[in-house]
Amino acid sequence: NAEVTGRLAESLGGIRIVKAYIAEKREERVFAQGIHRLFRNIAQSMTGVSATTAFGSIVVGAIGSVMIVMGGRAILSGTMTLGDLFMYIFFVGLLAMPVVQMASIGTQITEALAGLDRIREIRRMATEDEEDAQRERLDTVAGEVVFDRVSFEYETDLPVLKEISFEAVAGSTTALVGSSGSGKSTLISLVMAFNRPKSGRVLVDRHDLAGVRLRDYRAQLGVVLQDNFMFDGTVAENIRFARPHATMEEVQNVSRIAHCDEFIEKFPKKYDTIVGERGIKLSGGQRQRVAIARAILADPRILILDEATSSLDSESEAMIQDGLRMLRRGRTTFVIAHRLSTIQSADQILVLEAGEIVERGTHDELLAHNGRYRQLYDKQYRLERDRFINPGEDFTPELPKVVSPAPARAGGSAL
Repeated sequence: NAEVTGRLAESLGGIRIVKAYIAEKREERVFAQGIHRLFRNIAQSMTGVSATTAFGSIVVGAIGSVMIVMGGRAILSGTMTLGDLFMYIFFVGLLAMPVVQMASIGTQITEALAGLDRIREIRRMATEDEEDAQRERLDTVAGEVVFDRVSFEYETDLPVLKEISFEAVAGSTTALVGSSGSGKSTLISLVMAFNRPKSGRVLVDRHDLAGVRLRDYRAQLGVVLQDNFMFDGTVAENIRFARPHATMEEVQNVSRIAHCDEFIEKFPKKYDTIVGERGIKLSGGQRQRVAIARAILADPRILILDEATSSLDSESEAMIQDGLRMLRRGRTTFVIAHRLSTIQSADQILVLEAGEIVERGTHDELLAHNGRYRQLYDKQYRLERDRFINPGEDFTPELPKVVSPAPARAGGSAL
């Protein structure tokens, strides 16, 4: 049942992709296969219940038949009256019916016990609130973040991060660079305390994150992720999500910094415009700007920018970079970006490959080192400079134009 409903929710959530690739029939077949498996399991369960019920009824019927035969003989011999026989049959029926009912629901009891084991397992897991009650308070955060020989893995013996060590000074900007799957997003998830290291420590202002209240710590975080989630509400409500009691003036101020006001003011209802489920009524770039405004409103001490400008064109990116520079001022910032133009001013750049830091330094230092960062830089920028385009713009070469043949003249062929 969970598999079927999960697949249905997934298909409906990605309905645009399904339609774009004309995959309706394929998804219908996958859903039908799940339904058939569900019905088969139900049929097997009902067959077991029916067989158990039938067996119980046969046993009760056999006991009743034996009692009638033996009771009839006892009545004929004078050792039992007819009333005594009816009384025995009645009480045996009262005792037998619950047994038959218990047998008929045996399958449901087995399923319920299996679910109960899972519920007990979940209940035994300590919640963050329960753990926070035993942890150290963290009233203020300056923003110093230190990774001390941190390793992490999602699956046993498949490390994602290996012995990561670095220090991000309070107020500095640390950029993470590397190919896909190198561990950048996992490192950020450790900074946000969404995951715990397998070994090593993550220190904030010399406090081990494993021993501080996560609620206090996360109150100092501002996040702009690669996949920006919007709630089904107004634009203002989505910006206010970081600070529900913020005034409209504050919302408008951060919108100007993030250049949201440019498109919000064009909406008929302006800040009261409903964005739809997951922000479907906004473009990808608009959702990203709203997420940046939300992070600015949070006024965090530690700022996380995970591909914060990935959905923006060059003009929009240039405008938002100004807002992000103001936002980063005085805050510890972690930036993940594939466009190296957005991280050249970072205080330190960490180059990750296969879960390890292979290079670290400033932009100029890494270029002079002529290593992996230089390879990424050359790959991205040389082609862009050769084609005279701005960093980050599309540099796909134009296809040669196809010239249509001239139509033949009437009255004969051309010489």
